[in-house]
Amino acid sequence: MARRTSAWLGALMAVAMLTLAACGGGAAPSAGKSEPGSEATSEGGQQGQVTLVWGRGGDSVGLDPANVTDGESLKVTEQIFDTLLQFQGDTTNVGPGLATGCEANQDATEWTCTLREGVKFQDGTPFNAEAVKFNFDRWMNSKNPYRFQGEDFGYYAYMFGGFDDKSVIKSVDVIDDTHVKFTLRNPLAPFLQNLAMAPFAIASPTAIQKYGADFFKNPVGTGPFKFVRWDKDSQIVLARNDNYWGDPAKVDQLVFRVIPDNSERLLELQSGTIHFADGISPSDVPTIKSDPNLQLFLRPANDIGYLAFNTEKPPFNNKKVRQAFNMAIDKQAIVNAFYGDLGQVANTPLPPNMWGHSNLQDYPYDPDQAKKLLQEAHFDFSKTYELWAMSNPRPYFPEPTKIAEAIAQDLAKIGVQVKIVTFDWSTYLSKTENGEHTMALLGWIGDNGDPDNFLYVLLDKDNATKGSAGNIAFYKSDALHQLLIKAQQTPDQATRTQLYEQAQQIIHEDAPWVPLVYAQDPVAASAKVQGYVPSPLGLEQLNHVSLSK
Repeated sequence: MARRTSAWLGALMAVAMLTLAACGGGAAPSAGKSEPGSEATSEGGQQGQVTLVWGRGGDSVGLDPANVTDGESLKVTEQIFDTLLQFQGDTTNVGPGLATGCEANQDATEWTCTLREGVKFQDGTPFNAEAVKFNFDRWMNSKNPYRFQGEDFGYYAYMFGGFDDKSVIKSVDVIDDTHVKFTLRNPLAPFLQNLAMAPFAIASPTAIQKYGADFFKNPVGTGPFKFVRWDKDSQIVLARNDNYWGDPAKVDQLVFRVIPDNSERLLELQSGTIHFADGISPSDVPTIKSDPNLQLFLRPANDIGYLAFNTEKPPFNNKKVRQAFNMAIDKQAIVNAFYGDLGQVANTPLPPNMWGHSNLQDYPYDPDQAKKLLQEAHFDFSKTYELWAMSNPRPYFPEPTKIAEAIAQDLAKIGVQVKIVTFDWSTYLSKTENGEHTMALLGWIGDNGDPDNFLYVLLDKDNATKGSAGNIAFYKSDALHQLLIKAQQTPDQATRTQLYEQAQQIIHEDAPWVPLVYAQDPVAASAKVQGYVPSPLGLEQLNHVSLSK
């Protein structure tokens, strides 16, 4: 026990003390007050206001960060809300946020966080320890009176093991206005990293009480921008929060516009009606690079695009079938066709630039062996099997329907008939989380720089609950579970690396997925954009971004 205590102090307290040392001062001075205009689609805005417009392929699902799991929602909530700790710039290093630091006890089962003073929510109510407790109690307790119909808080379950008695967090207690204590049932190695994740941003308790089940479309946080309007499937309009505790936004308004077609989005960027465009087709990268009026940013590859089999449904409850599909799909050809230099063939669920990644030998592209395995599994070649694909681009799948077509062509070569089915983004997530598919394309962008955020969230049996599944393969392995839980509770990174390498070997053998691609995410911007720093997490607060004349 003494050795374990010492390890936790070395591995975790060091992080906490670094966080404290990085603590900033009080609130920054606020900018001059401005009110949002009725329209927000141009650089000038209304009456000389400066409006920054971000073009994207799909709309948000909701604007309560704790109750969504998709990047299109979180890229907006990142502007409205703050977390207790924050990732620093273009890294996954944790620094101060609404908390100036957190300290652990000897065995890292108690964490006491010191909160920033003088911060207010955008509705004018105070941020304090009671607000932190209110939010965590709402997420972690299934009987909490401020949980409303349709709220499942999936990310909380993904990162903290579940709700009620299953939650790693046992209790959250107010010490005084500026100190809050988290008591854990057992140590959790990525605890500080988790606190910095966008889904665990702190919302106004008053606003939650006021709006109830409609809070997701009336968000109130402490962030640099405040919510103005959501025109569904069109745009979300935000305005500068003039009372922000940190660096004030450099623009008056921030608009997220939905432009589903990749080519049309790029044309709007070139014409100047938007200032950012994500979901860029890799084939358009040379065009962007050669245009003096544009600039290109590349996020580091911190994602995985995959084909998940629903292992609870025939024929994918048979491991030989899953292994055969791994051999039937020409992943290198897909990367060459749709990603160019921005993609890399995936061999495990963990990106190659993340610690813990295993260089295990991938399944070879071998259609003959794939067909042989299917015959051994008594596969029914007379049936047509549905392959689901999202309708909107994602960083890991810039052209999802075309990628699905390429997979279908590969499977046709071994006699497997495939029908491609698409849904809008919100419906797609809901249906796959509910297990309605037999096989589906999906992906994941890392949230916190820790392997736990990929392997436990996406493939552990704890996260295979229909209705809120992160593990949409519904893959359940006791051997894998034991390794992942042990890794969560182990402070030493070298030991955790060994555990994750073993975990990846089990996943590879059982083949609940075809890991397809690790992709760099291109973001294009107007040459007028200044101060933008792309994050490997795919989310940035945009208060530092300005527009030159």
